[in-house]
Amino acid sequence: MLKRPLDGLTVVSLEQAVAAPFATRQLADLGARVIKVERPGVGDFARSYDDVVKGLSSHFVWLNRSKESLTLNLKRPEGVDVIRKLLLKADIFVQNLTPGATRRLGLTDDLLRAEQPRLIVCNLSGYGATGPYRNRKAYDLLVQAESGLLSITGTTESPAKVGVSVADIAAGMYAYSGILTALYTREQTGKGLTIEVSMFEAIGEWLGFPLHYTMHRGTAPSRSGARHATIAPYGPFSAADGEVVYLGVQNEREWSQFCGEVLRSAALSDDFRFQSNSRRIENTVALDREIENVFSTLSGSEIIRRLNSASIANARLNSIEQFLNHEQLLNRDRWQDVDSSVGPLRSLIPPVNMEGVVPRMDRIPDLGEHTDCILEELSYDPETVSKWRASGIV
Repeated sequence: MLKRPLDGLTVVSLEQAVAAPFATRQLADLGARVIKVERPGVGDFARSYDDVVKGLSSHFVWLNRSKESLTLNLKRPEGVDVIRKLLLKADIFVQNLTPGATRRLGLTDDLLRAEQPRLIVCNLSGYGATGPYRNRKAYDLLVQAESGLLSITGTTESPAKVGVSVADIAAGMYAYSGILTALYTREQTGKGLTIEVSMFEAIGEWLGFPLHYTMHRGTAPSRSGARHATIAPYGPFSAADGEVVYLGVQNEREWSQFCGEVLRSAALSDDFRFQSNSRRIENTVALDREIENVFSTLSGSEIIRRLNSASIANARLNSIEQFLNHEQLLNRDRWQDVDSSVGPLRSLIPPVNMEGVVPRMDRIPDLGEHTDCILEELSYDPETVSKWRASGIV
């Protein structure tokens, strides 16, 4: 069997929703064994966000392939004892429970590493372990609002939430890259370490451009819908047939090509109002009028032909349905079926293409599907497990 980079590593995750499951799924893709601990009878609450995937949740299907599901009631000491035993053999412990939950369970970083010195601990939270917001619950929309992201996203009339769970995804990706870095460090030192990632600080890093812009200009970039607040022309323009074409001009060479080859008006590139990006931003109303005067006479396909000929970046406004069948994905064979209790489900192959490595894309687990076999590995006898199931411990 082909060896993957993280084959042989074990991850134990007290995870729910998006951030931690997204991080651990990346680890599973690379071969790690991920044991997902869920509440008996209910499980990760992302399981019930919707039921559109043949009865399964779209979020859960996306985030939890290739994992093992173990149900444990962590309000019972027996459940906590199982976690402790699992962690004695684990390489990585990930958790994004409510603030303070692991401390109340006695699963502190110091205690865990005293028992397993090579353990890497990754704590994900909304706002971090210290500070006045440390105990606040944090959902993606709320972090988008608190961080200021919401204030610069949307139209001039109203702010808009980013259409995916961007704060969760940012935190999950930093947790994933942090864990990989910690594994590298452990190879050098022989010791585990603790990683802390907050959604608030992760999205703060992604706000780098507007932060620096605001600090030095004194005002934040304006909400500009699908346009760019500081680059022009950049955004959507309508064609004569109603198709919307998106384009972006990044420098003065491209601006000259755009004027000469797309607008067929080379003289426009020397117009004082448009001679630099800053001037184009100051005169966006006039700039848009010049572009629209030409585009209103052309079909979307003709505009795209001209843009491609001039090497100007462009795109059509596709729907999600169109993306599902996009010729680029089909040509590159980017879809693969993943097994589940409702049959094979079409899933995108992970975007990192690593030479000689085939990503792991195994079954999406049912709630508690692996409880019995995991407890058997830990030497719990069937009679004990049966009693625990009857009393709600598993």
